[in-house]
Amino acid sequence: MSLFEYIRQGGPIMYILLTLNIVGFAIMISKFLVFNEEKKKLEQTADRLSDRVKSEAGNQDAGSIIELAKQEVSYEVNSLERGINTVKVIATVSPLLGLLGTVIGVLVAFRVMSQTGLNNPASFAQGISMALITTVGGMIVAIPHYIGHNYLLGMMDRLEVDLEKRILHKVL
Repeated sequence: MSLFEYIRQGGPIMYILLTLNIVGFAIMISKFLVFNEEKKKLEQTADRLSDRVKSEAGNQDAGSIIELAKQEVSYEVNSLERGINTVKVIATVSPLLGLLGTVIGVLVAFRVMSQTGLNNPASFAQGISMALITTVGGMIVAIPHYIGHNYLLGMMDRLEVDLEKRILHKVL
């Protein structure tokens, strides 16, 4: 049986999961590329932000300068953060959608059993199949998005720490 046949058998929930999967992977790939680009130009970003901190700091003490540097890093990283939360939402919602498909499939199976009886097991197998396929589909979507979200957060944290160290080294 082909992948598209499984998606078709899973019903409308599988099409929603497929759409979420495509959107999530597009976001993750773009974020990986953006973070790698930012890592390459980390020194230029640190120079730009340290110049901004120096111009704003004036004759302030070291504590105030450190706080200004952290604010600048926070503003810079905040713009890179967009989209990561969407990956987290996809990782969280996908198993729930799989569970919803499971419930719908079981309901379909019981409805068919109530209409045709238990004489022909093949008649209600479609509902059970839908239930199992959507459960698996929800997990298949959720697991890589959960891993990708955590990996992206780690990349972002490393980038933030490296940027903060470089700026503080330049300003202090």
